[in-house]
Amino acid sequence: MSLAVIHSRALDGLSAAPVSVEVHLANGLPSFTLVGLAETEVKEARERVRAALQNSGLEFPHNKRITISLAPADLPKEGGRFDLPIALGLLAASGQIEAERLEGLECAGELSLAGELRPVRGALAMGLAIKHAGLARRLLLPPDSAAEAALVRDLPVYSAKHLLDIVAALVPGGEHALTPVGAAAAAAPTLGGPDLREIRGQAGPKRALEIAAAGGLSLLLSGPPGTGKSMLAQRLPGLLPPLSEEEALESAAVLSLAGEFHPAAWGQRPFRAPHHSASSVALVGGGSPPRPGEISLAQHGVLFLDELPEYPRSALEALREPMENGRILIARAARRVEFPARFQLVAAMNPCPCGYLGHPSRECRCTPDQVARYQGRLSGPFMDRLDLLVEVPALPPQVLAAAPDGEPSATVAARVARARTLALNRQGCCNARLEGAALEQQARPEPAALALLQQAAQRLAWSARAYHRVLRVARSVADLAGSPGIEPAAMAEAVQLRRGLRT
Repeated sequence: MSLAVIHSRALDGLSAAPVSVEVHLANGLPSFTLVGLAETEVKEARERVRAALQNSGLEFPHNKRITISLAPADLPKEGGRFDLPIALGLLAASGQIEAERLEGLECAGELSLAGELRPVRGALAMGLAIKHAGLARRLLLPPDSAAEAALVRDLPVYSAKHLLDIVAALVPGGEHALTPVGAAAAAAPTLGGPDLREIRGQAGPKRALEIAAAGGLSLLLSGPPGTGKSMLAQRLPGLLPPLSEEEALESAAVLSLAGEFHPAAWGQRPFRAPHHSASSVALVGGGSPPRPGEISLAQHGVLFLDELPEYPRSALEALREPMENGRILIARAARRVEFPARFQLVAAMNPCPCGYLGHPSRECRCTPDQVARYQGRLSGPFMDRLDLLVEVPALPPQVLAAAPDGEPSATVAARVARARTLALNRQGCCNARLEGAALEQQARPEPAALALLQQAAQRLAWSARAYHRVLRVARSVADLAGSPGIEPAAMAEAVQLRRGLRT
């Protein structure tokens, strides 16, 4: 048979679009033509496939006119994922394997020159796409990629280390040559990590961290160097409830697109901490083809931005819309790609350029104008989208030495889990996602608490957005206390947690 069709998939944002790899052999001048809007690395597959076949002892059709079409033709294809489908298509079209045995099979994988299979990005997205489409197909991948795809339940996934293993499996009775990868590859999430008990003192910031975890709220920590801001942020993932299976799949799928997912990290909330030199594209995503940025890689996890004023202003302003919508739409002249961006932002900063404004024992060297310019790097609209603005004070050594050990993360996480359960049972989402009528209905304060909120909003000139964010904080405080309503004490704590920066 001179024509063979192999099924594979191309990455298109977070989805894996189906691609038919059509291989045709014809008489004529020997040539190798690859069509279908292929990027440079896809076109280079001709040399990898040629060497892989020859070094594996298989025949490459040198004397044929080879035409390979990657359909649909208007879908961009990139990466080395089509090496394996092209090689199998050449073998089937030249009669070295039975083309009928390729039916019901989807595959992807990069080939080394010796014929070994190398992992590809987006294996989990491929598995999810096959399951959502309801296709009765088997998925064949390199071992590392197969371990990712096997996290999708009820999906037949097979792995192979070498091209010859696949060829041996495609002969009658040779199915045992492929290694089935079952759902057992989905390991349980490993516990551990930094513990909140290790932070001495700082009762106020630790309480703010607990409230942020309970409501899924954003948090800005401001204080002198060495007060524990980074340590607090690193312990937030340990306070958050475990991911559901759907959330774990969404988080793993995005990490798989970037080639950063490891099955051993299954079920763990991601913690992303990019350097302050990161560009807006690095944070929100982009490029050609579009790749997810840090806000998407932190899906259902924590994005930590240390030294917040040092980030480029354009990068911080690009975060404003994703913080509200939970998604990012990257629009280019030829393509539009949407990535999820449901992350929890934790940021840290010094109060001034030298860092010692308000320090009890060190004098600040900055002028008022320098402090204003430094804090002015954070725009009003960006600051307006933060829920909690907390000061982390410098503690004298004698206070730190005398401070008892704090609560362990497990104890705080149990309270957070109870508060999250209350919110989910009441409104179906965490408090940070309450909008419009749902916010008005579920975060309705008592008359005395409402009067306190209105007085604070008038005196501090809060915007409507800031007003609603304080309501979400107060609702989270009430959930931690197990209170069905928002009492004045909960509202007073919420107002106190939005005091702003020291000036």
